[in-house]
Amino acid sequence: MSQFFSDVEPKIIDDETLQRAIEEKCPEDLGDIARVESMNFKVVTELQLSFKSILQIDNLWPLENLTKLQLDNNFIEKIEGLQSLVHLVWLDLSFNNIEVIEGLDALIKLQDLSLYSNRISKIEHMDTLQELQIFSIGKNNLTILEDVVYLRRLKSLRTLNLSGNPFCSKEHYRLFVVAHLPSLVYLDFKLVRESMVRFLHSLIGKSGNSIFQSLCFVALGAGSLQKSGSQKHTTAFVEYLNGSLLFDSLYAEDREAAKLASLPGVGDLLQAYPSWFVSVSGNLYNYGLEQYEKREAEVSKFHKRLHEILAVNQQESRRIISDFESRNQRRLDELYQDGRGDIADSKRAQGREDIRQLWDALMTLEALVSNDLEDLLQDFKRSIDVIVSTFTENIQGIYPFHTFSLTMLCTFNQLRDLENKHHEKVMEIAMATLENLEEDMFEENFPDDIRKLFVDKTTTVSNINTSHSIRLRKIDKRESDMLCNTYQW
Repeated sequence: MSQFFSDVEPKIIDDETLQRAIEEKCPEDLGDIARVESMNFKVVTELQLSFKSILQIDNLWPLENLTKLQLDNNFIEKIEGLQSLVHLVWLDLSFNNIEVIEGLDALIKLQDLSLYSNRISKIEHMDTLQELQIFSIGKNNLTILEDVVYLRRLKSLRTLNLSGNPFCSKEHYRLFVVAHLPSLVYLDFKLVRESMVRFLHSLIGKSGNSIFQSLCFVALGAGSLQKSGSQKHTTAFVEYLNGSLLFDSLYAEDREAAKLASLPGVGDLLQAYPSWFVSVSGNLYNYGLEQYEKREAEVSKFHKRLHEILAVNQQESRRIISDFESRNQRRLDELYQDGRGDIADSKRAQGREDIRQLWDALMTLEALVSNDLEDLLQDFKRSIDVIVSTFTENIQGIYPFHTFSLTMLCTFNQLRDLENKHHEKVMEIAMATLENLEEDMFEENFPDDIRKLFVDKTTTVSNINTSHSIRLRKIDKRESDMLCNTYQW
């Protein structure tokens, strides 16, 4: 049974439970109407039935326009009675007693599904959920890691939570999941990094383990390096910076932000803020590609010069050795034709001197090529140091007035400034809203889910600041990844 109940009697969803839930969800005036006359179920789009001691799902068929349904923290043992809810987008069945995934075939529009903390032992019967983007099935009884491969058929899946299942303790669990689900952006609440995919590359040919071989093959064959762009974008360390990828990740799981967007004035802020943020991200992306080209050009120049030095050295070595062989062959011919002892001694002395000169000439060449290579390496190191230090300083905004023309428009400091300014304006609107609520200015038409954010000033400020801090950490994380990858390179 659910851990939140002990001595409560289980029940099904009857008319009384449904009516009460609808009245609680709707504004007060709608609740009064519902008590007086028959409810028009078609207008209900969201329904919360959490902590209701529900054992069986039933009587939901009239709610044909429902898009969001919460059935978490109940006694539900079987997924059923949902076939009429064809418009459902969000379904929460967490903290129940469900053992089998079933009864979801009709929910083809479902985008967010939570089956967290149940008794499920196999991932199955989800083929029709092609719109599913977020799936949480953590803390269940999943023991066979290979069952995760089933989720490859869900082409829209980007966020997956498997934490708390028995197979999570297996060695290479995370590598296996990432390899077989190359479209994942988040796994177990953590960003899937391109460095993990590059690590999968490094395993090829280095392990006899069949699982390693298969997961590497799948990762490469599925194109996991193409999640945010081409291989070039990955090696340039600018993944997730093109388009709105970074901005979208900031708000991916921020429900408070979505609620605040309905406040008067916040909508206007959200018109300008994303475009500015995406613009700065785009400049960072383009600058990163430009610097990648510079690094590659420097590496190419180094290799070209290296081959030139070695080619000249080899050519001169071959010439010296060829001259030595020619002289030695003439001496042998002269000895063969003459055959006198005094001539032989003279030729042997000449031969020893030629060998000594050959040794000196080759050692001189080796010293010269060594010096040339040392100079080449020093020049290469200086050039790379300048390129990399300029790149890292620019994206961090250490020298905001650098001569590079786009520096002021492509630093992570600029992204943080945009987020801070947006946060300040949202906080101002939130405080004004809180004052208006205290004066009952929005009493008639203020939604309950928004009203819950404004219980008191401390709660409001804490919620908004927490969301802001999470977004800043995501920006910091992206900057840190970019810098670390550059330093490692």
